[in-house]
Amino acid sequence: MKIKVTVKSVPEKKKIPVAITTENIRLDAALKFSSAVSTGGQAKMVILDGLVRVNDEVCLSRGKKLREGDTFEFERVIYEIVK
Repeated sequence: MKIKVTVKSVPEKKKIPVAITTENIRLDAALKFSSAVSTGGQAKMVILDGLVRVNDEVCLSRGKKLREGDTFEFERVIYEIVK
């Protein structure tokens, strides 16, 4: 019996810049500001559920401060903080 295996290519993640004018921005505010989520409550839930990665690590702190050069990922989209 032969088994045939096919590997599908995974599409690249989109990278979207998020321009801020302040020194830093909280993770929950960045999710709302970038339109990744609609409300602050939704931002809180996706962070606490472990669905958001900051600089390639799962982050459970919605008050995490992001600065220029930091990235956060939600639903296979990478957002980069820029000034």
